[in-house]
Amino acid sequence: MRVLICKDEASAIARAADHIAEHMAQRSDCVLGLATGGTMLPLYRRLIRLHADGLSFASVTTFNLDEYIGLAPDHPASYHSYMRKALFDHVDVDPSRTHLPRGDAADPVAEAADYEARIARSGGISLQLLGVGRNGHIGFNEPTSSLASPTRIKTLTESTRRANQPYFGSDETPPGYAITMGVGTILSARECLLLATGSAKANAVAAMVEGPVAAVCPASALQMHARTTVVLDRDAATEMKLTDYYHHVHPDGEATRFD
Repeated sequence: MRVLICKDEASAIARAADHIAEHMAQRSDCVLGLATGGTMLPLYRRLIRLHADGLSFASVTTFNLDEYIGLAPDHPASYHSYMRKALFDHVDVDPSRTHLPRGDAADPVAEAADYEARIARSGGISLQLLGVGRNGHIGFNEPTSSLASPTRIKTLTESTRRANQPYFGSDETPPGYAITMGVGTILSARECLLLATGSAKANAVAAMVEGPVAAVCPASALQMHARTTVVLDRDAATEMKLTDYYHHVHPDGEATRFD
């Protein structure tokens, strides 16, 4: 696991965006796994600026991590809507190559299985972008999720639903279920990139990077992935014990040839 600690949030966002841009430039068959949430909004704004400077998404295929069960793609709080507003409407991505689970599918179980199959038919995800929840979840894989799980339906914790309440109207309650890529699906990506900023994520980051690999912190499964890069600002790194070493290996969050 490569741990890059940047001096501030803006530097972490820039580092993560550059990592994605470099990956896109190196692969003509780029398949990006995309994430949502507040952490990703400034990252997508940065990618839009890079697009204005010449970064093309025309040959990119995307698969999002998850979607709420019960929400149609045009619901303002759906992740379909989020992705259109945050990224897709602002870059030259082919809409037919952007994929999210259908939260309003008549048979969510079948939709989850089909989504897993679509990822496989695409050749698999070449770079999976991730955030981490305060309870250590990645995607909507809540604590105690199987570390070998495929795309499936997952019951959301009350803390996750509270964290997502701001994206819904005052008279709406976030759904209790979602279709999510499984931990096993995420680990099957050829490369993973996790971005975390702010002190609210510090405990989850420490458990993910330095804690035991355990279902109580699903993100800790990334320790088992051969090519995972974790990009942090200093606030998100405050609860880790080995920060001096991470700074020594990657000064100011710069990637080096050897880890």
